[in-house]
Amino acid sequence: MSAVRHRLLAAAVTVPLLVGALGACGYGSEAKKDTGAGVAPKGAKTDGLDHVTIGFFGNTTHATPLIGLQSGRFQKELGGTEVKSSVFNAGPAEIEALNSGAIDIGWIGPSPAINGYVKSHGKSLKIIGGSASGGVSLVVNPKKIKSLDDLKGKTLATPQLGNTQDVALLNYLSGKGYKVDPTTGKGDVTVQRTDNKVTPTAFQQGSIDGAWVPEPTAAKLVAEGGKTLLDEKKLWKDGKFVITNMIVSQKFLKQHPKAVEAVLRASVKTNDWIRSHPAQAKKDLNDELASSGVAGKALPADVIDPAFRNVQVTDDPLAATLQQEADHAVKAGLLKKPDLKGIYDLTLLNKVLRSEGKKPVDDAGLGSK
Repeated sequence: MSAVRHRLLAAAVTVPLLVGALGACGYGSEAKKDTGAGVAPKGAKTDGLDHVTIGFFGNTTHATPLIGLQSGRFQKELGGTEVKSSVFNAGPAEIEALNSGAIDIGWIGPSPAINGYVKSHGKSLKIIGGSASGGVSLVVNPKKIKSLDDLKGKTLATPQLGNTQDVALLNYLSGKGYKVDPTTGKGDVTVQRTDNKVTPTAFQQGSIDGAWVPEPTAAKLVAEGGKTLLDEKKLWKDGKFVITNMIVSQKFLKQHPKAVEAVLRASVKTNDWIRSHPAQAKKDLNDELASSGVAGKALPADVIDPAFRNVQVTDDPLAATLQQEADHAVKAGLLKKPDLKGIYDLTLLNKVLRSEGKKPVDDAGLGSK
């Protein structure tokens, strides 16, 4: 499948409430891409729409949209309405695209979802479903860092100031008693904000001693001699925490609920297929990362295998962990205490889950006002 390169006219969001933009990490370039599998729009248009545009990142933590597009499931559920898509590097650009109407539905990390909701005073988006849990690790140079008690004076990378992994690292360091300025990253431990694309090179060159990063960057560092010092899932109850949500603009949700429901149904069916066909799902994901121009080439087995294994797809947005992640951002000094009441609308997701014979999921008291 080929991809047509197209730069989105979307600037990063600047948020007065934050020290830095609460972005999400990406592992590719912003680009328009094909719908996959050669599946053409067919039948009646959903909600009378000519097309629905979805956005996501080229990460293994975004396996659901990547595989869903590759298989044609999204197109099949939307019938005669064409599915279009855009790949992003970072959360701020995707939020801006959602706000401008350049995309309708997106897969995105918890921090930019919180950011977008708070900045708009609860008017821009809704989280309508989950997508992935896990897939984040602290990987270090074992010659420089021997244990979790050996971090003082070291330099650790995160993808972006205030992004989901940045917040997690700052929170963890604070819990260990280390003092770090959240804006500059200077302190007992130096936190260096480095794009995922260049983190492996920085690691090889020795300019960083480790990194708190998502897959497949974490697996790349391990393949290059790094050691996984901490899998973030060990810090969460039952080893589960949201790493990827589904969001929609409130305007689109109100005007086109059938289209939103169709995309949610495709997501649920894709997640079912991933869980029941892990080997083929891994291959399809790697093929999509390569052929779409996201990664440029297939990832080697020693990268794609652990990267895929470390991410668990989920329909449940794990809402309670979103509040915890917001609390971590407040504690780190990156966010004023937000009111997240109303950030979720799981009505259509639970409708789809019931129709598929599944249990509904909970919004942890953060549902629609």
